[in-house]
Amino acid sequence: MNRTTLSLIAGTAALAAVTGFATLSTPDAAGTDTAKAAAELPVERTSLMCPAPSISDLAETSYTSFTPVTKGTGGQGKAELRSATEQSADGAGGDKGKKKTEKPVLTPKEPGTPVTGDTSGGDTPAIVGTAEGKFAPGWALQETTEVAAGVGRGLQGVNCTAPDTEFWFPGASTAADRTDYVHLTNPDDSAAVVDIELYGNDGAIDSSVGEGITVQPHSSEPVLLSTLTDEKQENLTVHVNVRSGRVGAAVQALDDRLGGDWLAASTDPTPSLVLPGVPKDATAVRLVAFTPGDSDADLKVRLASPSGAITPAGNETLHVKAGMTTAVDLGDITRGEAGSLILTPTDQSVPIVAALRVVRGKGADQETAFIPATAPVGTRATAADNSAKGTTLSLVAPTRATKVKVTASAGSDGGTAVSKTFTIKAGTTENVDAPVPSGLKGTYALTVEPLSGGPVYAARTLTATEDGVPGFTIQTLPDDRGTVAVPEADQDLGVLQK
Repeated sequence: MNRTTLSLIAGTAALAAVTGFATLSTPDAAGTDTAKAAAELPVERTSLMCPAPSISDLAETSYTSFTPVTKGTGGQGKAELRSATEQSADGAGGDKGKKKTEKPVLTPKEPGTPVTGDTSGGDTPAIVGTAEGKFAPGWALQETTEVAAGVGRGLQGVNCTAPDTEFWFPGASTAADRTDYVHLTNPDDSAAVVDIELYGNDGAIDSSVGEGITVQPHSSEPVLLSTLTDEKQENLTVHVNVRSGRVGAAVQALDDRLGGDWLAASTDPTPSLVLPGVPKDATAVRLVAFTPGDSDADLKVRLASPSGAITPAGNETLHVKAGMTTAVDLGDITRGEAGSLILTPTDQSVPIVAALRVVRGKGADQETAFIPATAPVGTRATAADNSAKGTTLSLVAPTRATKVKVTASAGSDGGTAVSKTFTIKAGTTENVDAPVPSGLKGTYALTVEPLSGGPVYAARTLTATEDGVPGFTIQTLPDDRGTVAVPEADQDLGVLQK
């Protein structure tokens, strides 16, 4: 075989294992397929970004790190979380370009055991985390903040995300009672350049302020949406597009009356969407949808309940105009039962993004959380920072029945892992009786692994009521990207010599 061809195959396979997204297909000069079925290999390195949690002096924030045990990993590896350090043009103390060395927020333990770290006050910076070797596959990192009073009071939570180059956030707002920030975190050694585009109910909002925002290396930039436009829009879609480099992005949505939470990015635009885990005691649910293409989208709206798919009376369909944000109030759609929203095209398939704003409580005792449309669990999904009380795991099988294994890890301070298996009927949502580690001390992680059947979508809700206010936060659980497909080269490589 040609030496260059061998090097190319080896290099590409190594890249796939490191990045977690590369795939390899080697063409055969004779026109036959020379690649075997793809082998699933553990990723070898991953990064996660956590936004600065709060500006409130009353904020208490915890970080929980967990890596599930993954077959095929070696015995070596490391992981740590450090502050994203703001770097001025001249550098701190005149040391131009010199990075500050901060003490790690926490240092993860062995895979299979979560570890936590706590901070308090309003000056906690954004966090950049890296994991290598045995700590990388499926690494999950949760940021959870309790704010006792003031704007955004309640429970705020977010899954720290991998850096990327594009994000969609339907459900943001510049209304008078909302204070929404887009947090941009750059993990790399070179600056990132980002455009922030806003779309309201009449289409794109003119704003040159959101163009060409520079995020310095190893730093985080919170951008207040109301500084990008004078228009007061109740429902906005925010598009974060990275011109150069990559960033982690999340929207912090704070309400004067309804508390606040993090709005994570919707899954990539696609014609059909699933928004799992609407709380059974939700008092108000708002659906916000957007299509970035040139064609309008007509959608069938269904609620997957424990007994099957239901069409909400008065909201059977939704028409989304091209390039315009559409919102509809669904009220207390779940009516005391677990539920997930399923959106499918009525005719023409048009890619869309969507999110739900969910309210619990009544009167002055209300709190808000968000559920973005999400990808299916895939091979495995992970939720960190669970407690024996106040954790709800919601599973939905939109098309076919599915069998799912749910595992509760060991506790951060003690306890033994436990697993349970559940069967979710087609078209239904169940708030399952998730396992809790035996002898639990501290917090634990939940992993969800489909065993057979159709696709399954998942969301985890954390609740913590303080002074009568039902604080809660919801995180969707897409695939944890713990493995990557790397096709094996055919044993008979002589065909590549032709």
